[in-house]
Amino acid sequence: MLHYFVAKVDGLVVATCNLTVVPNLTYNLQPYAVIENVVTHANYRRRGLGRLLMETAVSTAWDLGCYKVMLMSGAGRSEAHRFYESMGFDGDSKKGFCLYRSR
Repeated sequence: MLHYFVAKVDGLVVATCNLTVVPNLTYNLQPYAVIENVVTHANYRRRGLGRLLMETAVSTAWDLGCYKVMLMSGAGRSEAHRFYESMGFDGDSKKGFCLYRSR
């Protein structure tokens, strides 16, 4: 199940994130969630819009019975990492891996 969240200012979309809820065969069949594409336009950062979207996404995941919420962030994006950690995400509990299709 895919959910999109957007923040608009004067009709313009200035921040987004999406939440994917994944059915699961472990953890007593409880689903888990993945947050991706967390983006806030540079001119609208530090206004709480990204935090509001993230809080809404996480709350939606809990409401849907997810046992965990995960996200990945670029390895060098230390400011984003501080933001996620300020929201309670643990950047040390898992290690992410990516495999990209060759072009």
